[in-house]
Amino acid sequence: MYDRIGEWAFILGVIIAIIAGLAAGFLDTVSAGYITLVLVILGLIVGFLNISDEELQPFLIAAIALLVVGTARLDTIPYVGTYLSGMVLNIAAFVTPAALVVSLKAVYNIAKTSA
Repeated sequence: MYDRIGEWAFILGVIIAIIAGLAAGFLDTVSAGYITLVLVILGLIVGFLNISDEELQPFLIAAIALLVVGTARLDTIPYVGTYLSGMVLNIAAFVTPAALVVSLKAVYNIAKTSA
C-alpha cells in the first residue's frame, strides 16, 4: 500500500512542478510559496516511501545532476527560458527533500554496516 502512496506522490509532484513552472509568470509570491510547500511535502513522502536501498546511489546521482541543471541559466533562452527555468526549479524543490531523506538513509546504512 505504501508503495502506491509513494508512486502517486511522485507522479503528482512531477505534474505540479511542471504546471507550476509553466505558470511561473502568473503566480504571486504567496501562491508560489504554497506550491513549493506542497512539492517539499511530496518530496519527503517520495524519499521515505519510494527509494529502496538498491536505488540509493542512482537516485542521489540523478538528484545531483538535476541540481546542476538548475544552475544553468535557462531563463536566458528566448521565449521558453522562463518556463524551462520554472519547471527545473520546481522539480528541484520536489527532489531536494527526497534526496535529503535518501542521503540520510545512505549515511545510516554506511554507519550501520561499519559498526
